Amino acid sequence: MADNLFEDLKEVLQEFKDFLDDKIGVIQPAVAALRSIIPQIDELLDKLIELMGKLKTEVQNLDVSSIPGLGDAAEFTSQIKGFVDSAKALLPDSSDDFDAVSDIADVVSSLPSIDDVKAEIISLIDAITAHLNTLKS
Repeated sequence: MADNLFEDLKEVLQEFKDFLDDKIGVIQPAVAALRSIIPQIDELLDKLIELMGKLKTEVQNLDVSSIPGLGDAAEFTSQIKGFVDSAKALLPDSSDDFDAVSDIADVVSSLPSIDDVKAEIISLIDAITAHLNTLKS
């Protein structure tokens, strides 16, 4: 995986898109045949398409260019991650709390790089959504 959340997201989306690029011709007839056995297959595709749309909207709405001190805030959250990783072992009963703090810190520390990969992520989402819509037809 990459060093930050948005690079990770881009990599996962790229892998999913590449898989669909290679296998759509094989998957489409299988999905059509599955409809008679598992009618919820269309619900699965609809939910995936809906989630892709929500993800795209969230990525499009991220505009970090006007946030003063974002780099320092990202460094601050990186420091938090180091603390969380060390303290988690000492307080195992608070593991869920540490995980929640760590997840938020991951997002904040990754924000300075979003502009670098935003267009690529949106493009990948669009391509995957097109494949998913193809599977519905």
